[in-house]
Amino acid sequence: MAASKENLLDASQCALPAALEAVGERWAFLILRGAFNGIRHFEEFQSSLGIARNILANRLGRLVRHGILSREPMAEDRRKIEYRLTDKGAALLPAVVSLRQWGEKWESCVPSTPVLVDRMNQQPIREIMIYSQDGRELELRDLSWAHAEDVRPADYLRMARAA
Repeated sequence: MAASKENLLDASQCALPAALEAVGERWAFLILRGAFNGIRHFEEFQSSLGIARNILANRLGRLVRHGILSREPMAEDRRKIEYRLTDKGAALLPAVVSLRQWGEKWESCVPSTPVLVDRMNQQPIREIMIYSQDGRELELRDLSWAHAEDVRPADYLRMARAA
């Protein structure tokens, strides 16, 4: 099987443009970081991020439209709204943590605080990596592109479900 190259002009063949449309800008990632830290109310996002109210409303609306956050009235006071991570939103955790780790290594060059730790043993989490089906850590030189139809369907479906 010959190695393929990704057609960078045909956005319909890659999910990255769609993902970037949903969350691909600074404020969306900072809102997600807040949501992962338990922030749920507009005022909390606004005060903790220092974001303008109109920009926050726009970004929260986009995250809700894309199904990343849900917008729900609070049980105790139905006039107040909570923004909660959906399963789709929670699935962004590895991407957000990976970007944070990249920033620590290549941009700020200092560990973030607080440190993200495993709740069970209070140890820092490992660096987010790419792994082969058999568990080997992979680097860029270990990877190549293959057309979806050239990947055995059972293998491809298992990869998609595991992600």
